[in-house]
Amino acid sequence: MNRRKWTGVAASVTAAALVLTACGGGDNDQAGGGLQGTDQAAQGSWAINEQPYDQVKQGGELKWPLDALPDNWNYNQLNGPLVDHDYILSALIPKLHVADKAGKIVVNPDYLESATLTSPDPQVITYKLNPNAKWSDGTPIGWEDFDAQFKALNGTNEEFSVAGTTGYEDIEKVEKGAADNEVVVTFKKKFAEWTSLFSPLYPKSLNADPKTFNEGWIDGPKATAGPFKIETIDQTAKLVSVVPDPNWWGRKPKLDKITFRVVERAALADSLASDAIDWYKIGSSVDNFQRAKAMQGVEVREAPGKSYNHITFNGAETSILADQKLRVAVMKAMDPNVYAKGILGPIVADPKALGNHFFLQGTANYVDNSAPIKADKEAAKADLEALGWKMDGEFRKKDGKQLDIRIVSTAGNPISEQISKLTQAQLKEVGVNVIIDAQPSATFFSDFVNTGNFDMVGFGWSQTPWPISSSKGIYYLDPNSVNQNFGRIGSEEINKLLDQANAELDDAKRVELTNQADKLIWEAGHHLPLYQVPGAVAVDAKLVNFGAFGVADPDYTAMGFAA
Repeated sequence: MNRRKWTGVAASVTAAALVLTACGGGDNDQAGGGLQGTDQAAQGSWAINEQPYDQVKQGGELKWPLDALPDNWNYNQLNGPLVDHDYILSALIPKLHVADKAGKIVVNPDYLESATLTSPDPQVITYKLNPNAKWSDGTPIGWEDFDAQFKALNGTNEEFSVAGTTGYEDIEKVEKGAADNEVVVTFKKKFAEWTSLFSPLYPKSLNADPKTFNEGWIDGPKATAGPFKIETIDQTAKLVSVVPDPNWWGRKPKLDKITFRVVERAALADSLASDAIDWYKIGSSVDNFQRAKAMQGVEVREAPGKSYNHITFNGAETSILADQKLRVAVMKAMDPNVYAKGILGPIVADPKALGNHFFLQGTANYVDNSAPIKADKEAAKADLEALGWKMDGEFRKKDGKQLDIRIVSTAGNPISEQISKLTQAQLKEVGVNVIIDAQPSATFFSDFVNTGNFDMVGFGWSQTPWPISSSKGIYYLDPNSVNQNFGRIGSEEINKLLDQANAELDDAKRVELTNQADKLIWEAGHHLPLYQVPGAVAVDAKLVNFGAFGVADPDYTAMGFAA
């Protein structure tokens, strides 16, 4: 299961949240019929069967599968940032900046005329809003929406259960500018990736007080400002439908409706074959790849993936893995190449383990920093012995207690199950007993990940165009807020480097500081990246302007069916 993303509310999965020049939507096959690996696939492209807007058929319903409905429709709340949630919200809620297919951050003209750095020191950003932009209740989008969101997310009031404070905590004040549609944001501390802020942007009513922020949007959004609006939220049928908003001031959507429906991972291929859905992520699934290749009227569209699967370790005092030395010893027994080759090997030529927590393979800033946790089962055994965990029968014990580690996985998710079993098998070789605890996707994050109810847990982080600032909440150790550091692991030194990186306006220096932090994150035994997930999707061949988007933000007004 993927959780969204490394944003100011960090990546979660898939989340922590990167793309192929083939726009015609073909199979993008290598010799042998497999998917392209990260070395072969060029970043900065997509495969969406790109067509001019005026050549897209007017009408039709896009049937979109989800893993789960949102736990909270406030994306900035701790339970909010799921990848599936972002899919829906992107049709409904403002994003001030978006990424194009090359990953370049651009102003979204539906909401902004401009966003400009008007002073470098102190850092001041001046936003000029599209004067036509308004909420669904008719209220113009204005500076008070910015101000309320800044105050809710800056970390000064702990009653706001936020997914992250990055960037907002660096703002000094938000003010009305010279005109009604002008917003001036002044920073007390430099924040380099400022274009990540206020995306999504919510109405001031949501951020008015902690109770409304935390609970007011649990059942659904109370206001929207996008090309679509909510038609139905059906918790029983596990579906959400959205339809064009007649009050939308931008380009009219081509689709008549998008229906988002929860579909179990194991049922995706059958659902596409029966026309119950129009696409699905292939991800790491060999079966779903092979099924897609065999379906009539279905195309495999591929762009480099922007998510990776990993295993998070719990360093809280109540966890068996609170000891950093024990975490590192256990990690040494878990070879990421075993996961990469075992899961991706049948569909990707020479899949490689991921060696960086911030930058993905195929990007300019990627460097493998994983040396402190080099896979070595003999070293793992020696470390466990030195820590007093002695073999006693099949497994190790210390002070009469067996070394049992509970890994929480997603029930009904074949890849999650495979990762858990590979973990169990590898750790058994060094005398560690792994207990697999499969939980329903509907409560996986809210009841287990977010609450720290695990020793180890596997899910995916999804990259955003702001890989440094959006990841801060995952690795920053804040005694007053978990943010998305679900394993409660970190150090003052890591915090300091992340603060420095986020305040550094020089790109090269910012990357160097980030890689310094990454090395310490490996040493801390924070979490173990496994492999980058292929960015391939199976798509109804009639769909246009839709498919493997790579790093780009989809345009919901252009997606539709061939005329």
